[in-house]
Amino acid sequence: MSNYQFVQLGTILVKEGLVSENQLQDALDFQRRNPGEKIGEVLVKQGYVTEQNVLSALGMQLGFETVDEDALLRVEKDIVRLIPEPFANENNVIALARDHDILKVVMVDPDDVVLLDSLKKITGCEIIPIIATEKMINLAIDRHYKELKIEGQVSSTLQGVEFVGGIEEDDDLDLNELGDLSDEGPIIKFVNILLREAIKDRATDVHIEGLDTHTLVRYRIDGVLHEIMRPPKTAHNAITSRIKILADLNIAERRLPQDGRFTMKFTDKEVDVRTSILPTVTGEKVVMRLLDKKSFTLSLTNLGFDDDMLAIFRKWIALPYGIIIVSGPTGAGKSTTLYSSLVEVKSSEVNITTVEDPVEYQIAGINQVHCIPKIGLTFAAALRSILRQDPDVLLIGEIRDMETADIAVKFSLTGHLVFASLHANDAPATITRLIDIGIPEFLVGSSLNMVVAQRLVRKICDQCKEPYTPTDIEIEALRLTPEEVKEINFMTGKGCIHCRNTGYQGRNALFEILEVNRDVRKMIFAKKNQDEIRDEAIRTGMITLRDSGLRKMKAGSTTAAEVIKTTYEE
Repeated sequence: MSNYQFVQLGTILVKEGLVSENQLQDALDFQRRNPGEKIGEVLVKQGYVTEQNVLSALGMQLGFETVDEDALLRVEKDIVRLIPEPFANENNVIALARDHDILKVVMVDPDDVVLLDSLKKITGCEIIPIIATEKMINLAIDRHYKELKIEGQVSSTLQGVEFVGGIEEDDDLDLNELGDLSDEGPIIKFVNILLREAIKDRATDVHIEGLDTHTLVRYRIDGVLHEIMRPPKTAHNAITSRIKILADLNIAERRLPQDGRFTMKFTDKEVDVRTSILPTVTGEKVVMRLLDKKSFTLSLTNLGFDDDMLAIFRKWIALPYGIIIVSGPTGAGKSTTLYSSLVEVKSSEVNITTVEDPVEYQIAGINQVHCIPKIGLTFAAALRSILRQDPDVLLIGEIRDMETADIAVKFSLTGHLVFASLHANDAPATITRLIDIGIPEFLVGSSLNMVVAQRLVRKICDQCKEPYTPTDIEIEALRLTPEEVKEINFMTGKGCIHCRNTGYQGRNALFEILEVNRDVRKMIFAKKNQDEIRDEAIRTGMITLRDSGLRKMKAGSTTAAEVIKTTYEE
């Protein structure tokens, strides 16, 4: 484009009220000092406008329709297929919509006559060019053609393969037949594709469910399940048998739950896969939890602690004895917090031992014991032996029963620092849970140093973050005053190619830290209930899970909807 056209683009942006005359002049001055820079790019770099603003203005200037990322995400796969992937990549184009013999194609330069002619020959359609940025088109190409490739691999893998029907409970089980079935090349390829793509998509869990009409495969990404594919129902038994073989489980047993694990090795990392098989009325359900050992740096500073809460946490884990408990539901990130704590206190002068089921992260310089209950190596059995190993710091993967809890208390009262996890709704409820397990109040009060309740919330996608106005329901649920609402810059994710159109990418932790100080200890001794303990802790400065979520929301890290969904306040 000529300089005259650049000015015209700027004039359109000013006329639309997207930039001021002074901002445009600043950008033009910068452009003169930096030849080759486009005015639109300069305005975006300076933060005056968004790429979508520039794209809309460019469409007005050239007289062509534009498209946003949301529309690019919703393109049907049959439409994308009309342009071969190599051609799409080479020319930076992607099909958008078709109406009989008219095809809308998204491109950067709508005046490229040669490209338009080539597209007409390839597709057999009249081409209507639609404008988008090069970055948007590249992302859409990567996303859609990747999904087409996976779909094609799955289809070609299972095509032409005959599967035996479901085996009823009363039928005879032919072990040879099952072995042959799971060894079919197509099923091995299918499971490999399934796991490979799950790791690429940052999935933490893979769910495979046998329904009445088909098999459903879902990935849990950032704590939310997403449907990925629907293999035929007839393939379900073969898929589960293959996974059982990988996890060293009994492929003939379909009436009882089974648990196992295996490891996937890559050139640059290893991924542990914990497998759970559960019989249901429509077939066995498989859940595989994926643990990429190198995907996260074990450090307290990476977890999402606010500075004041991190200082409190570090103060208590630096003590020489006592119990520190991290509580929360399954998948709340308790293990990561505990491991990060061990890394913090680890030194050549300290003997650290862990008892876990299973060992999730292997840490150099720490003695880690993997419990195997079926051979008698239970938590309690391992802990009794560890007493003779002269430990300074002990991590108990989970306090599940009276015997384990009793050993933890005795460890802490004899000069050891004990870390443990426990399933409870919040920090005060953790104290009640210990007492319910069977530990007397005077021992709980004497041994407990700190309780940390934890939850995970999704982070807003940085690529599509934008301001929004909360609903009255959200404001009421968060108990915000009109003054607070005015002061908060509420943010949400619009949804884009980067975040699978969810508006979120990644997760952050919320914490509720209950310090068992002298006043709280007296309340435990006096057998006060958890509500009374909670009130006292809040009075003395405890930040609740809801307050921690509100901090993240006010900082623009997460949304009001996430805070409401993840936390609760009476």
